[in-house]
Amino acid sequence: MEAKASLKFARGSARKVRLVLDLIRNKRVTEAQNILKLSRKRASVDVGKLLASAVANAHVKEPKLDMNEVFVTKAVADEGPTMKRYMPRAQGRAFLIRKRTCHISLEIQNIE
Repeated sequence: MEAKASLKFARGSARKVRLVLDLIRNKRVTEAQNILKLSRKRASVDVGKLLASAVANAHVKEPKLDMNEVFVTKAVADEGPTMKRYMPRAQGRAFLIRKRTCHISLEIQNIE
């Protein structure tokens, strides 16, 4: 039994989110939740909510699911669109600021 959850247009770069996803990939869901609670990375809040959503989706599919046998099988962060903003600089110049977004997808699966 597998359950999926995805988050589109999350603020923050995909590179920084991948650092958090590498911590929880191929781990038990309960262990992954504990890792995310103790992580100091800003992206761990979004990934934690996404993992909770995947767990809720799994409970809808199969209400009597044992969480000790469920693993995070797929965790991917892809680049989203970049918002471009300008900041004034010295001598009338304009400096480009890129506000990056990413698309995060998680998949949990019951391994028996």
